[in-house]
Amino acid sequence: MAKYSIQREKEIKLPARVNEFTAYLLTIKGKSPGTVTAYSYDLTVFLRFLMIYKGIVPEEVEFEEIDLSVIDDRFLQSITLPNLYAYMSFLEKQRENSATARARKVASIKTFFKFLHGKARIIDQDPASDLESPRIRKRNPIYLSLDESVLLLQSMDHAHRDYYRDYCILTLFLNCGLRISELTSIQRSMLREDTLRIVGKGNKERTVYLNKACLAALDNHLKTIELDGVLPEYKNYLFLSNHKRPISKRTVERLVKKHITNAGINADQYTPHKLRHTAATLMYKHGNVDLRSLQLILGHENLSTTQIYTHVDDERLRDSADANPLRDIDRWSDLTRGKK
Repeated sequence: MAKYSIQREKEIKLPARVNEFTAYLLTIKGKSPGTVTAYSYDLTVFLRFLMIYKGIVPEEVEFEEIDLSVIDDRFLQSITLPNLYAYMSFLEKQRENSATARARKVASIKTFFKFLHGKARIIDQDPASDLESPRIRKRNPIYLSLDESVLLLQSMDHAHRDYYRDYCILTLFLNCGLRISELTSIQRSMLREDTLRIVGKGNKERTVYLNKACLAALDNHLKTIELDGVLPEYKNYLFLSNHKRPISKRTVERLVKKHITNAGINADQYTPHKLRHTAATLMYKHGNVDLRSLQLILGHENLSTTQIYTHVDDERLRDSADANPLRDIDRWSDLTRGKK
């Protein structure tokens, strides 16, 4: 099968069952629009692959031009587990998707077929029920040390026009462990005394408690917000760009990289999400915050996700091993020989 350049189209006419599925995710399951968009894209690639794989369209047809609206219930009923295996092979060998990317696509497929079987009831058996997700090697999260975090905040240019805004953004990342999407969507009405209401993944709300550093940074930032020329629908947003619009994720990514670079820290491996890792690690390591509390602070649905931060225990284990009096056996041997 030839390689295809797959791009996101602005308008895709999806099969009726996919539209029903996305509506179900939005209205019944309460998934966020971003999550639903990701599911739709995954299913678009999956169904177009199958149309080529099953010989319904010739291989020379441009991948992005394949018309998915012709897919009906009979087509969906014809999909088998071996078809799913072929798709996973395609993703790995031709698309060169990582295990993480393939795992997400498996999740999309399994959720879709679970809907077709249990809700739409158009298939008697779920071909994806036995589809296994690729094994993902767990990696320790990358994070700034306590000293690096302090350096980052202290090295910022006080004379820069965006200093108070940027300082507040970094302070919230490092103290509250926010996701970038959560930070960019904050509105001033979500602030109340020492709490911040956050809308996280799946439109789930949680309350974040603000410490002294966050409150001070917010107070300074709010005093410097200039609302002249800002459209009424944007005036309630906490963080605005220089174009008088809500700050974008890309702008936040750029300013994080800029300030980390200016602090003399290697910026290549640090992103806003790594600052979220930093907040969680510092709370667990230096604040002795238990995993259950950390789960609530970060808005993790499952405790297993939070458990990645127990990696800092490795350092404690190393210190414990180094505390063993037998760590320097040569020294003890010399003393013993000296006594003789």
